Amino acid sequence: MSRDTSELEPVHKKRRVEHNNDTIHDVEMQQSNGNGSTTATNGDIDESLYSRQLYVLGHDAMRKMAASSILICGLGGLGVEIAKDIILGGVKSVTLQDTKPTSWQDLSSQFFLRESDIGKNRAEASLPRLVELNEYVSTTCTTEAVSTELVSKFSVVVLTDSTRDEQLEIGDFCHANNIKFICANTNGVFGNIFCDFGDDFKVTDTNGEQVLSVMVSAVTKDGDGIVTCLDEKRHGFEDGDFVTFHEVEGMVELNECTPRKIEVKGPFTFSIGDTTSLSDYTRGGIVTQVKMPTSVKFKSMRDALKDPEVLPTDFAKFEQPYQHHICYLALSEYQKSHGSSPTPYSSTDGEKFVSLCKEVNEKYSLGLEVNDKLCTEFANGCSGQLVGVQAFIGGSTAQEVMKACSGKFMPTKQWLYFDCAEVIPEGLTEADCKPTNTRYDGQIMCLGKALNDKIADQKWFVVGAGAIGCELLKNFAMMGVGHNKGMLTVTDMDTIERSNLNRQFLFRSWDVTKMKSDTACNAVKEMNPDINVTSHQNRVGPETEKIYTDSFFADLNGVANALDNVDARSYMDRRCVYYKLPLLESGTLGTKGNVQVVLPHITESYSSSQDPPEKTIPMCTLKNFPNAIEHTIQWARDQFEGLFTKTAENCHKFITEPKFLEKQKSGGALMSILEGLRKDLTKELPNDFTDCIKWARLLFEDNFHNTIAQLLYNFPPDQKTSSGALFWSGPKRCPSVIEFDANNSAHIDFIVAAANLRAFNFSIPTSRDRDFIKAQVASVSVPAFKPRSGVKIAVTEAEAENMNNDDESDSDKASVILEELNAKMDQLRSLNIQVADFEKDDDTNFHMDFITACSNARAASYRIAPANKHKTKLIAGKIIPAIATTTAVVAGLVSIEMYKMIQGLKDVEKYKNAFLNLALPFFAFSEPILAPKNKYYDVEWTLWDRYDIKGDITLQELLDIFENDHKLEISMLSQGVCMLYAFFMPADKRKERCGMKISELVELVTKKKLPAHKRALVLEICCNDTEGEDVDTPYINYQLP
Repeated sequence: MSRDTSELEPVHKKRRVEHNNDTIHDVEMQQSNGNGSTTATNGDIDESLYSRQLYVLGHDAMRKMAASSILICGLGGLGVEIAKDIILGGVKSVTLQDTKPTSWQDLSSQFFLRESDIGKNRAEASLPRLVELNEYVSTTCTTEAVSTELVSKFSVVVLTDSTRDEQLEIGDFCHANNIKFICANTNGVFGNIFCDFGDDFKVTDTNGEQVLSVMVSAVTKDGDGIVTCLDEKRHGFEDGDFVTFHEVEGMVELNECTPRKIEVKGPFTFSIGDTTSLSDYTRGGIVTQVKMPTSVKFKSMRDALKDPEVLPTDFAKFEQPYQHHICYLALSEYQKSHGSSPTPYSSTDGEKFVSLCKEVNEKYSLGLEVNDKLCTEFANGCSGQLVGVQAFIGGSTAQEVMKACSGKFMPTKQWLYFDCAEVIPEGLTEADCKPTNTRYDGQIMCLGKALNDKIADQKWFVVGAGAIGCELLKNFAMMGVGHNKGMLTVTDMDTIERSNLNRQFLFRSWDVTKMKSDTACNAVKEMNPDINVTSHQNRVGPETEKIYTDSFFADLNGVANALDNVDARSYMDRRCVYYKLPLLESGTLGTKGNVQVVLPHITESYSSSQDPPEKTIPMCTLKNFPNAIEHTIQWARDQFEGLFTKTAENCHKFITEPKFLEKQKSGGALMSILEGLRKDLTKELPNDFTDCIKWARLLFEDNFHNTIAQLLYNFPPDQKTSSGALFWSGPKRCPSVIEFDANNSAHIDFIVAAANLRAFNFSIPTSRDRDFIKAQVASVSVPAFKPRSGVKIAVTEAEAENMNNDDESDSDKASVILEELNAKMDQLRSLNIQVADFEKDDDTNFHMDFITACSNARAASYRIAPANKHKTKLIAGKIIPAIATTTAVVAGLVSIEMYKMIQGLKDVEKYKNAFLNLALPFFAFSEPILAPKNKYYDVEWTLWDRYDIKGDITLQELLDIFENDHKLEISMLSQGVCMLYAFFMPADKRKERCGMKISELVELVTKKKLPAHKRALVLEICCNDTEGEDVDTPYINYQLP
């Protein structure tokens, strides 16, 4: 199958920098895409780049963003984080404004500045690196002072690193001229965000959740009509939601009605107001949630300073935001009069600052009781810059910018205050925090030189170099993790794809197809040449334990997971528990994010709690009774797997592996494989592309005409159940056969995709010529179909399961088929069978084209609304929606927790697990949950405890140790999935095994030699106490000699 590889080739770029007086203008990054344009070829959104973000924001919001111009003032660590996330997000233009030169302190967190940039304007120095992030965003910079004339040209204005006078002047102007205004600050371990989007800001979607849709079983005709939903799932609505209906029979006035406000009555019922004037309800119907626009009114900053409306971020610090509001007002006054922030831990500056806090409380008539201790803490910790705080505030601010541009999600009203004062080491003095003219000055001013030196000797394992991994590596590089005697080790087995570039900001378009870990490490090494970093390309799992050995883990200080699947997370969690290492776990899902802190001997581990199992679609629903587009998409995905992956794999193995059939289970499964082989390698073996077109046309007929005709023959539209109810009712939608129409583009889409995939399987030259394919389809002779009696169709899951189990093998028939295939083996060996392994992000391989066309044809048969290729890819590919803003916020919080781990803090109250949703916005911080305690006799233990036994002893010696030392009788002993000893084994077997060394016993039972790198065995035990009762105990760590 031919493949267009232009997408994978390096992007050609041309850089142009123009200087006019004191302003540096547009730096263009143009992609050579054949039309000389820097936008998508069709003038719309580039789904290959923005796909994961589109699943978060949607096309409408993205189009509004693509028409928005943003001004970011101040290119310190906070400003560059905001700029990065907005440029990745895909706005129309970003202008960077700054008048300040680069200083040593900037290098603690401004990841796009280098030591060679010291003394240069921060915006000018950052511009070339920011412009590389997204060729679709016009990125420019200016060094002119911020003014009302400058800001008048933009849709959204963001101030960072600004004075209060500037904030008030620009804020007043923006409020009066309907320009969205955001002000963000980070000062040491403190940060805040202020938003003003005007007097009447429209929010089209307040939460970003998928619209709910459920089936209706009844609607009452009443003054307050009650809707009852089918009891197969809860409706999920909330009071105040709006809904509309379609496909209602009888009470047809509800169909496509003006959205009605509901009141929830129960998990399956809700009221919709007066229905007395409507017709009587007969049956059916689907109720769908409607998201209604919401208007939000904002105060100007001048007014909001006096009457602050604060969004809480940490309910354990519920009163602190108002104290921080006072502190920030006082900080503005202090900086204005002293030209700098208070010197860390200067008692003189601290006293002055507390006095100022009391003055501003009176000046703004806030009526608060000033907390001297909190204000002193603020004065001590507000100097310098921490990259983790800036990532949190910066990512949150960038999300607010996107809200301002698009009206998607609820904005922050209006102040957000954040602090992580827990990271400040105890006993710091003014001398400890004095700058040293190094790139770590911003960090030293916050946390002291001793902690900075300790960070330099850390050795951490970063597992994953995707979106979170890139952000973590950037933060760790700015922190200087491992820049002296330490080391960052990074592993990721994946290569870079175009869809990664929207949020994995260490990668560029010319990096596509390179290894993620190598590229990420090279990128952060440029950010901070001091750090020691090593890249690996390994998957973490039992197969790489010869690489990640006991000595590897023994040398680590901790592990930071940046993984995208539960299995790998759970494996690394088990490794950390075994080696007693701290673990920083995190994840994102669209605008949602979480951080979990795992501390040895203190907290529970990642695996201590589990997410609910993923919902599965019943087999009979998939095969015969779909009622939602998710069902038809999964059916189409299964079709792809069966037709182009599994069948092709079976054909390839049959031809190339002589013992392939011997490895298969006998019975129905083997018979199914043989019939498939005969069908594909004899009866339907294609010789050219025309044969592939014919095969595709007949497949269409079988799937969408014949199968449906047989279903309707078995269960006619007017069929009734034994209880007298209509069979085709409730969740069962009555289908109709699809008559193939060569003039229907959706039908031709199916033929084109199926024929090309078939040709790929058999290495036949392909064709995208729709006119040719259409002409060939017209000549295909399609046999007439007549439904047959006696065909079984499963109606319930039990019937479907029984039908699967009823498949029997016919040995005589199998022999005939095998003989027929073997007779053609010489001819078959000349075939080059290719397997189509599903790849959702390659738009040239027809995978998603087939699944989309197949799903929509089936949906048409069952009168289900179709889904476009974009939505189909989300469901079929099980894509996790992602956006750079959430990733930045989560990685910032991880970095903050790392500071605490490096200090070795044992007080669990100092640590913060986090859950957040930037769409709402909502932040919840909590103490990590303590490891549950278990007990036998008077011995308490947790998941972190184990029995350590050294030396290669016999099984009997092990049994004696437990009986004599722990008063426990081992009733069963296992290693992995292998049972080594059990009380119910025959006596002679138990006796034989008791005399064997443990290592010999393991090799005997597993039938494998112990690997040379294996230094210990994990043995699971079941024990009885002296009363003969079962007791829970830790596992055994059996250390080999």
